[in-house]
Amino acid sequence: MHSKALAPEYQGALTKMSVNSSLADVLAEGVRHLREAELSGSQQEVARCGLAVAEAHRRLGNVTEADRAWKASYRSARSAGDLGAMAWALWSGGTLARQRGELRLAFRLLGLAADMGKRGGDIVARGYSLAGLAETGRIQGDYRTVAALHEQLLAEARARGEARHTVWALEGIAQIHRNTGSLDTALAMFEEAAELAGNADDRRGRAWALRGMADITSLRNDPERALALLAEAELTCREMKLSSALAYNHKMRANVLFRAGRYEEARAMYEVALAEFRAMTEPRGEALARLGLVKSLARLGRDREDTAADLHELRRTLSRIGLLNARDMVDKAYAELGVAPVDGGTDEESGQR
Repeated sequence: MHSKALAPEYQGALTKMSVNSSLADVLAEGVRHLREAELSGSQQEVARCGLAVAEAHRRLGNVTEADRAWKASYRSARSAGDLGAMAWALWSGGTLARQRGELRLAFRLLGLAADMGKRGGDIVARGYSLAGLAETGRIQGDYRTVAALHEQLLAEARARGEARHTVWALEGIAQIHRNTGSLDTALAMFEEAAELAGNADDRRGRAWALRGMADITSLRNDPERALALLAEAELTCREMKLSSALAYNHKMRANVLFRAGRYEEARAMYEVALAEFRAMTEPRGEALARLGLVKSLARLGRDREDTAADLHELRRTLSRIGLLNARDMVDKAYAELGVAPVDGGTDEESGQR
């Protein structure tokens, strides 16, 4: 039996905030309680309220403010000698680093967070940090290394009845199966995640699961069903102001349109997603949207040499971010478009929580 989804990153005076609370509301409440905590002089409460502020900023795409907030939360936690709060702040910083495409930094911060959570006896902080390490490896394309960790975390989440983490793990394993060609298994796991998220009132988790279902539905040549799933997920993204999830939703919508041969519509939607990723300084999403845009423009008759030059630049960008499968991604695009490499597709992204 799974419990209703909880948001353990909302701490201190914000523990009553729901996982489905609007991020604008979380930020407003976080800032208000942070000011009160600063006046009270409680560094522990400053750290806990500051974590919610950092996470709201991160999910809203305010990366500069998020960076400032998690570091301030960590300093306060360290002053209070609160190892658990230090772990949560490091987790937030590591998650932000992954969102910004700084994968090496993400591994380092999340590793420190997992160790700090263990030392402080905060099993939830440790679990979230290990999940962050697993997700970073999955995004990088290192499936062999992180598949076992995903399975371990899924088993632990099921055993504890933690719906939100069970949904996360199911979606992560489903994405690995999708990227390695096991579409039936992937779809079944995305569907299970969507059902569980719905039962647990985890709207964010359900939105990501619907995106995964739409991806596979599109690969099975049912674009209208895929677009309907994405439209349902988009409502949640907009209501909760999930900026990153909305951008990835729009990129997936563009993927669906591209696969259906609706290249002009795909081009327009890739441009929407690209602008959204740039606004929140998310280079991985930006590069993937650019790759889709280059492919759409090529299908619409763009010059082959310009297409090849763009693909070459994108491979360098994706490699710099640290995606191990970047060469394969671009090689697929070269072959698909019949373009000769300058030196030289798209793997699907997994979502930032």
